[in-house]
Amino acid sequence: MEALVCRELGDPTVSVEDKSSPIIVSKNHPIPQLNSPTSVRVRVKATSLNFANYLQVLGKYQEKPPLPFIPGSDFSGYVDAVGPKVSNFKIGDPVCSFAALGSYAEFIVVDETQLFQVPEGCDLVAAGALAVASGTSHVALVHRAQLKPGQVLLVLGAAGGVGLAAVQIGKACDAIVIAVARGAEKVQLLKSLGVDHVVDLTSENVIPSVKEFLKTRKLKGVDVLYDPVGGKLTKESLKLLNWGANILIIGFASGEVPVIPVNISLVKNWTVHGLYWGSYRIHRPDVLDDSLKELLSWLAKGLISINISHSYRLSEANLAFTAIRDRRAIGKVMIVFDEKSTRSKL
Repeated sequence: MEALVCRELGDPTVSVEDKSSPIIVSKNHPIPQLNSPTSVRVRVKATSLNFANYLQVLGKYQEKPPLPFIPGSDFSGYVDAVGPKVSNFKIGDPVCSFAALGSYAEFIVVDETQLFQVPEGCDLVAAGALAVASGTSHVALVHRAQLKPGQVLLVLGAAGGVGLAAVQIGKACDAIVIAVARGAEKVQLLKSLGVDHVVDLTSENVIPSVKEFLKTRKLKGVDVLYDPVGGKLTKESLKLLNWGANILIIGFASGEVPVIPVNISLVKNWTVHGLYWGSYRIHRPDVLDDSLKELLSWLAKGLISINISHSYRLSEANLAFTAIRDRRAIGKVMIVFDEKSTRSKL
């Protein structure tokens, strides 16, 4: 099978044809075999690139797998083979899931307890982009911050994968959503999603823009801050928060880890939530399962959508990583496998 193999840590934006690239496309990688009676092999249709995947190949992510490894986390595809005790899936079923590693390949093996049936009416490629980005935002907003109708949600980095998911989940929860992004194209997309107010960082500053909007709506401030960016933007946004606000720390795309003054947190009764979505699989798998089931239901009903801004073949993985690095993506970056790609032998 075809697989993307990280043989050493380094810059994945270097062409895979370049000898200095840390990643290579293996054309004859062994097809993974079923490893338990309840395991399922999936023929991957689509898998997404997340900022975490980029950091992992760079060697800057919190989890560092032994080399060599196949990167990749969330994916979708069709059931290709099942273990003798698999009861919930059959060959040919459309499914999606996520894994710690391994989705940047034509086939992946997971336990049936980690698979989700893709409902009728859901686009399979979109389902392959759902788990990590939308899952992160759903667990953060619904489970951790317990976002309520009428609350004010401020989303930083709102045109990225997790950001777009956050604004859509915010609207699905009937919150008042303020989005912060950069550039006319991103602003236009956010407005089309029904966002209540958009701050374009190319021409506006966050504080005056948001304060003016809050004033016109007779609102006191922000109830929930969703922050995948960090840096200066976080520090500015703290000035907009209400008493008792929830702060969701999702990541640091700016490269700068901000300092949240705990004395102000004390006086303002803020709650700061660190959100490392992947660790829920170890500590609270029930939360992840419920979250993804609800997201798939919302996707099928059209309550949320997946905006795929870039789609590549596996051999173009360096271009996909470049789109992530340069923040060119408006939504998700995907690797999509040809339906006519090599099938396993059952």
